[in-house]
Amino acid sequence: MTEYLGVLKEIFIEGQRYQYMIQGLSFSVGVTLFSAILGIILGILAAIMRICNFRPFKHSQNKKWKNWTPLTNLSILYTDIIRGTPAVVQLMILANIIFAGFRDMPVFLIAGIAFGINSGAYVCEIIRAGIEGLDKGQMEAARALGMPYHIAMKEVIIPQAIRKILPALVSEFITLLKETSIVGFIGGVDLLRSANIITSQTYRGVEPLLAVGLIYLVMVGIFTKIMRNVEKGLKVSD
Repeated sequence: MTEYLGVLKEIFIEGQRYQYMIQGLSFSVGVTLFSAILGIILGILAAIMRICNFRPFKHSQNKKWKNWTPLTNLSILYTDIIRGTPAVVQLMILANIIFAGFRDMPVFLIAGIAFGINSGAYVCEIIRAGIEGLDKGQMEAARALGMPYHIAMKEVIIPQAIRKILPALVSEFITLLKETSIVGFIGGVDLLRSANIITSQTYRGVEPLLAVGLIYLVMVGIFTKIMRNVEKGLKVSD
């Protein structure tokens, strides 16, 4: 046991190689937070577009144009394309095609935008399902009391929807955290890339990978614990 502890010291402590892990951890967490915020914003906007039923030509005599809902169609197109393609493909396209002309653009920003766009599609479907899963009588009752549509959504529908969608959102953000491990494809030094750097210097591949897995496990456990407490608080407030 003492001998193996010496091996671990040689791998991580000597040469201050543990700093690679610290840098990778800060990169992964930073990208996750940035992507989560962007994903929530995009998801909310896409969900609103999906359920708003905006028809610019509703007074037209042409039935096709009368029922045309451009915002809903655009939201569906966005979610279908993003959910139908792998995140690594989206990351590579964004880095090597869309932002190919911006050579000085930080990898952190490219990764954050890519994962944020990816997460937004899933958040959109989570929010849409949560809102549409509520009893339609809730909105009808609110409108019958004289509430405008946006007030009814804010005061009646959204608070109830949040309680329903919170577990699914937690799962999405946990998935987002783990998805950041593919950012090495565009040169980002995340946790997994840090482990590869240590392996290239020490020729020890098992221990760095186990360390990365343990770090992810701890982070997911902490986040899950926090969100469970939030869920309990929401249930008590009911």
